[in-house]
Amino acid sequence: MAVNRQASASAPAWSRPRRLFGGGTTGNERLTGATGGILVVLLAIIGLTIVRLGPLLWVHLFVGMLLIGPVALKLASTGYRFFRYYTADPPYKRKGPPAPALRLIAPLVVLTTIVVFASGVALLFVGPSSRGTLLPIHKASFIIWVAFMAVHVLAHLPTMLSSLKADYVRPARREDSGGWPNDANGRAGRVLSLASALVLGLVLAILVIPDFAPWIAARH
Repeated sequence: MAVNRQASASAPAWSRPRRLFGGGTTGNERLTGATGGILVVLLAIIGLTIVRLGPLLWVHLFVGMLLIGPVALKLASTGYRFFRYYTADPPYKRKGPPAPALRLIAPLVVLTTIVVFASGVALLFVGPSSRGTLLPIHKASFIIWVAFMAVHVLAHLPTMLSSLKADYVRPARREDSGGWPNDANGRAGRVLSLASALVLGLVLAILVIPDFAPWIAARH
């Protein structure tokens, strides 16, 4: 009996690292999918601001900076999967690569993502005087990026919905045995990662609010 009590008492301590860093390929897929779901919502807001960019310019700038955190997390989670797969990690090799079409457009998605956000941040900090040089780059890269992202989002939409449902709508509960089901390992770490990305983006957006003024003034 004493041995059993000792084992059950030590189980939570052993499970803590797994709750933060576990999950394996399923955890990576859930983190990527949930981050993608957040990005879809924020990008929808960006799309609405483009329709009426004049009065909603400040929203466009704020949400654009807010996106940096989740976008960085999405690139990190997908990059991690590719790294583990191409370094022949057994679980990731068993899971296999994405569909050939998605593998083909992946470098273009990454490249256009970097160009869109780099040009947008440069526009913000350089000011309205850069509209003649940087704005065409930002617009063109954004159009190309949206085209590739549409394919990417549609292909991964079922995964996004199932990931959000699994970790946030009906998260797996702790079992009576004191452990966590395999598919729940790392949920705390995934929630922390996504929350940290959103907080990072929010802090960046708040910090650069004073830089909105030249663009708001130029709009008038």
